[in-house]
Amino acid sequence: MWLGLSLLALLMVVVTVETVAVYKRSAEDLKYFHEPGNGDLTGHYDIRYFAEVVDYDTRLDTLKHMVRAWLQTTNREGIETWIAHGTLLGWWWNGEILPWDWDLDVQVHGDTLKLLGDNYNMTTHSYTSSDGKISREYLLDINPYSAERVRGNGMNIIDARWVDMRNGLYIDITGISETDPKDKPGTLFCKNLHAYQYEDIWPLINTTFEGEPALIPQNYEAILIEEYHTKALVATEYEGHRWNPKTKAWDVAPDVPTADHGGQKNKLREPMKYETVDPGGIIYNLFRLVYWWD
Repeated sequence: MWLGLSLLALLMVVVTVETVAVYKRSAEDLKYFHEPGNGDLTGHYDIRYFAEVVDYDTRLDTLKHMVRAWLQTTNREGIETWIAHGTLLGWWWNGEILPWDWDLDVQVHGDTLKLLGDNYNMTTHSYTSSDGKISREYLLDINPYSAERVRGNGMNIIDARWVDMRNGLYIDITGISETDPKDKPGTLFCKNLHAYQYEDIWPLINTTFEGEPALIPQNYEAILIEEYHTKALVATEYEGHRWNPKTKAWDVAPDVPTADHGGQKNKLREPMKYETVDPGGIIYNLFRLVYWWD
């Protein structure tokens, strides 16, 4: 009898493990964009172009030229896009990226996202710096799941990416759409559950970012406070940097502490940006445990 029960228990374990393995493979198959890791050090590269984690100066150089290339390209092509999230916060301080940021964020309307998918998917774009010394190539990759304008399982909340083909660093591109016109008319959502009213975004405001013509949302300050709270607009020390009011720049400051979690430095990230699953039942959560533990 005990032998029979033991065999039954073993069989249940084998079936559970196999089921979890299938679930894990299925979940991975549903995720379009892939990164070499989950943390800040390796979670902000496109795995197709990743070779190694770049140093501080290389990262800043990459991000600055990458956003200039994006703005030049979209301005030339007549594509409406605006800077968002931590990138918008960087603009608020001095019109530049936050030096501790790992990637950049822009948004588009859902109709523009469809236009990008129909006409620009998997296109490469050349860029030359204003001084003619730097030439780079960027890939515009549209997530095929971008046509689904709801969050779903959270695997594909990033709708598109503008990728530096030298090292894999990227700009996240997310669309906002009116997904619940019956109960929430006029409210636009991204797939990361940020909600905006039309008047929060339009009419967009002309400005400059990293020296290039750019657009920002109409109610940018309210959006920033909602996402990051008022402290983000007044704190002058953050992540190993200190604000210099004379030069209007963030200076490296070794005496300013940096958050550290498991050896990986934290940043002012968009909340829940890399969440991938939602709470479920007992069996589902068992799958989640094995999925993330492995």
